[in-house]
Amino acid sequence: MSTLDVVVPEPAAAASSGTLNVRIQRASPGSQVSRDDRVAVEAPLELLLHYPSLGLEPLSFGTTMRTPGEDESLAAGLLYGEGIVNKPADIEAIESSTRRPNVVNVRLHSSVQMIPNTPSRLFSAGSSCGVCGTTGLDAAIARAAATHVPDTGHMPLSLLLRLPSRMRAAQSKFGDTGGVHASALFDFSGALLNVAEDVGRHNAFDKLVGMNLMSGALPLTNRVVILSGRASFELVQKAIRSGVSVLAAIGAPSSLAVNLAVTSGLTLVGFLREAHCNIYAHAGRLTLSDSDILARPQPIR
Repeated sequence: MSTLDVVVPEPAAAASSGTLNVRIQRASPGSQVSRDDRVAVEAPLELLLHYPSLGLEPLSFGTTMRTPGEDESLAAGLLYGEGIVNKPADIEAIESSTRRPNVVNVRLHSSVQMIPNTPSRLFSAGSSCGVCGTTGLDAAIARAAATHVPDTGHMPLSLLLRLPSRMRAAQSKFGDTGGVHASALFDFSGALLNVAEDVGRHNAFDKLVGMNLMSGALPLTNRVVILSGRASFELVQKAIRSGVSVLAAIGAPSSLAVNLAVTSGLTLVGFLREAHCNIYAHAGRLTLSDSDILARPQPIR
């Protein structure tokens, strides 16, 4: 059989849908059938910062691999997560370039404090990368640990267990490709507020945060974020920075993620399934019933 014929759509079509049609051979030991399939688009995105003190030439904040779509939200969420911006007013304008594909221009307000050697990231990162472009990991850990999630209301555990299916129903790109991650935002009543998809776990979360930053909905107090993958340090850091109360992952957390959640007051859940889950930090926000509140675990040493 010849090599696979890949049908590549026009760039605008791929950017608008985030998926790409390919021709594949569906093979089993006894047969091989030609058919169409769809894969998630992975393409570079460069962030260009325009800031009065930088002069006329924009400064590249770096390039990341992402699934096209909601690029402005991704840029805003990434800048918020890195501590460059703190509120919508810090961004005077943000738009995708009409002259250069895969470029987002961000014009920052003159009040934004740009420290020497900013930006801190200047990365060229894969879609799975989170903090890999940050120059000071110790500084990132210290900054995250210094932030404390405030005490909030409570949420029934039985309701939390039902949220992954609600997220899955809202994942259009995953339904087409099976190859993208998602971050979904819920309130404590279980209402789905936003969902973002991307080939990268961190990008999906940044898109979600960017949406809420630009709409003035931060901090995300009394909010739950469901992750389609695992809970890494970077995603816990981003959750704490944005004020999330409960972070629940379909996959496993890392040791650093657990310790950071314990220190910062974030409720961290892993291996979230329809019938059960593991609660790694601050279980007190999740109730078995109105009168039966789960005991908080001891901090991990």
